[in-house]
Order: sequence, then C-alpha cells, then structure tokens
Amino acid sequence: MTTPEHPGRDRNTEKLSWVERRREKIRAEVERNRRGEYTVPTWVLAVALVLIVGAWLALIFLV
Repeated sequence: MTTPEHPGRDRNTEKLSWVERRREKIRAEVERNRRGEYTVPTWVLAVALVLIVGAWLALIFLV
C-alpha cells in the first residue's frame, strides 16, 4: 500500500530544522517590532499589576 498524501503539503519544500524555524520566527518578530506592531506579553502586564497593588498595600498597612 502507498501512504496517503497530505493535501496541504508541497513535496518540493524542504523541511526546516528546529533551529531554522526558531530563527525565522525571531526574524519575523523583529520585523513586526520595527513596524510598530509589538505588544507587551500578558505575563509582564500581570507582574506589573501585582507589583503596583503590592506597593499600595504595603504603603497602607506598613505606614
């Protein structure tokens, strides 16, 4: 029996290694950032919020 072909895959494309895929993702992100399409990750916003709330609570309860 023959293996079924995947309809979304092109037989002539070379499979990229993990390192090459990672480099391409980084290049694409740098290009987006240069165009001004950067966003702050959610975890950074959450940490900033926790720090701000913690500072206010420290001011209220320790002063």
